[in-house]
Amino acid sequence: MKLCLEDLKNRQQWEKAGIKLPQFDIQAMRKATAENCRWVHFGAGNIFRGFPAARMQDLLEQGLADTGIVVGEGFDHQIIDDIYDKYDNLCLMATLKSDETVDLRVVASVAQAYKTSTQLPEQWAALKKIFRNPSLQMVSFTITEKGYATAPGYVQADIERGPENCTTIICMVTALAFERYKAGKLPFAFVSMDNCSHNGEKLQNGVMEVAKAWLAKGFVDKGFVDYLSDPSKVAFPWSMIDKITPRPHDDVKKLLQSKGFESTDLVITDKKTFIAPFVNAEECEYLVIEDTFPNGRPALEKAGIYMTDRETVNKVERMKVCTCLNPLHTAMSVMGCMLGYTKISDEMKDADIVAYIKRIGYVEGMPVVTDPGIISPKKFIDDVTERRLVNPFMPDTPQRIATDTSQKLAIRFGETVKMYMDNPKLDVKNLKCIPLVFASWMRYILGVDDNGQAFELSPDPLLESSQAHLAGLKLGDKGPFDKNLKPLMENTVIFGLNLWESPIKDQVVDYFTKMMAGKGAVRKTLHETVNG
Repeated sequence: MKLCLEDLKNRQQWEKAGIKLPQFDIQAMRKATAENCRWVHFGAGNIFRGFPAARMQDLLEQGLADTGIVVGEGFDHQIIDDIYDKYDNLCLMATLKSDETVDLRVVASVAQAYKTSTQLPEQWAALKKIFRNPSLQMVSFTITEKGYATAPGYVQADIERGPENCTTIICMVTALAFERYKAGKLPFAFVSMDNCSHNGEKLQNGVMEVAKAWLAKGFVDKGFVDYLSDPSKVAFPWSMIDKITPRPHDDVKKLLQSKGFESTDLVITDKKTFIAPFVNAEECEYLVIEDTFPNGRPALEKAGIYMTDRETVNKVERMKVCTCLNPLHTAMSVMGCMLGYTKISDEMKDADIVAYIKRIGYVEGMPVVTDPGIISPKKFIDDVTERRLVNPFMPDTPQRIATDTSQKLAIRFGETVKMYMDNPKLDVKNLKCIPLVFASWMRYILGVDDNGQAFELSPDPLLESSQAHLAGLKLGDKGPFDKNLKPLMENTVIFGLNLWESPIKDQVVDYFTKMMAGKGAVRKTLHETVNG
């Protein structure tokens, strides 16, 4: 079996291999999309193929849509050549489940894929034509937070080139919006699906900055800026997305080959994108979108996507980031690095670590969790601990998650501590495991594991300045460590509050002191804390 339209005709061999095929007329969908495209997506990578594209297929198979998605890729054109064009815009979706089974499905919801570039006249003209069509409803993005950047030296030079010759994605999508404006001020929604806080606002700020700069230089008229500023014409809904779609895995490649599927070439592009004709992803997924669409939208709620208001999107994000996922990830990654783990799923076989993160989530975080109403915080943590982190197919590492921890502690733990301190019904001194997170990070940045061996610390912008406070300390030192810890714990940027003056100061210092005692002290402190 090869991933191409011709081979899909032999449905029996695919079904015999346990691979589900599209249950709709692909050619009819592509014809309808060419005539009246409703959805354009920029960012052709794995998260798009493994999530929004799969949900669009659900709508097509339910008869709730007759058009698919047109994809544009502005960063890595090699993806279009090697993954989309080569395989007739098809993708094999491998959903890796925590019970070690795999669901396989061919996703065919992409009608067309274009290299997004003003320097490719035919491709650019095709995109401009779509943006001039009244049918267009939504333009979504998975281009990473960097794609919205308008910092000097990155986009400023591109702004000088104007709408017809710009090359950065934020300028090019603004240029395409200008086409829609010129076609009659046609309404649509710009929908960021990137995993960053207030993503819609970041996208809006980027587009508006480019548009205003072009107005100042005479490339566009004031009406264009007014058009982008009118939410009845152009909306920038906020969203929260959560799904792990790691780089293609060799184990999945071998599984597919064992079933007779031949299209398994792993591609590393010149821009270091890891991609393949197949996508491997976890089973759990969440996409919550602010329901603001001036020109209508696909029936996304019928495909498991939460459509709600901006306040609820914010609440879901805060629930995830402050309580139900991110704190658990950070706590176990720092601890896991010191205890010698290299896979998150292996950590979930460690009773102490499991007890540690469950207490952080269920016991210490839940009293102050932000409940968005549409998703149960408890159920979210259930999925995290019982289906997501335990998944042996997910090749995630504590070393990767420990990256930039100094930038994460304030929002993931500091906010919880402050909410305890502000609530007269709660006693912040009842926190046991969150203070251990703070102490374990300070022990971690010594770069010595629990066996006394040096290990490589993950990249972090505040690593060197933080380590400077602990210079000269070594495993086995008895303390007191006040002169070392005081200036570090006073750093409100790292911790979100002045830990040294907080009610949990003594607890944090005590944990750090215990973990410095010698080999095995980290394990001993963790075990005593979760079993005490």
